[in-house]
Amino acid sequence: MTAIAQLIGTNAIPEWVDDALCAQTDPDAFYPEKGAGKAEHDKAKHVCAKCPVRSDCLEWAISTDERYGIWGGLSERQRRRVKEGRQ
Repeated sequence: MTAIAQLIGTNAIPEWVDDALCAQTDPDAFYPEKGAGKAEHDKAKHVCAKCPVRSDCLEWAISTDERYGIWGGLSERQRRRVKEGRQ
């Protein structure tokens, strides 16, 4: 099981997970400490920017109301703004 699959923590792991670049990196990078600076967030977002399943990841995080971490290249606050903009 990939690191991202463990983070998702469900029996119904989406197919896109196998192609996620974050599955090949340290999962802790996608969960910066509270109060971490821009540089810490940018490390994860840099990986996401090159990821072939970024949009799938982002949609999953928005649809499941993921509260923590960088998903699809966006922080929780950024995902919340996207979700609010859709309503």
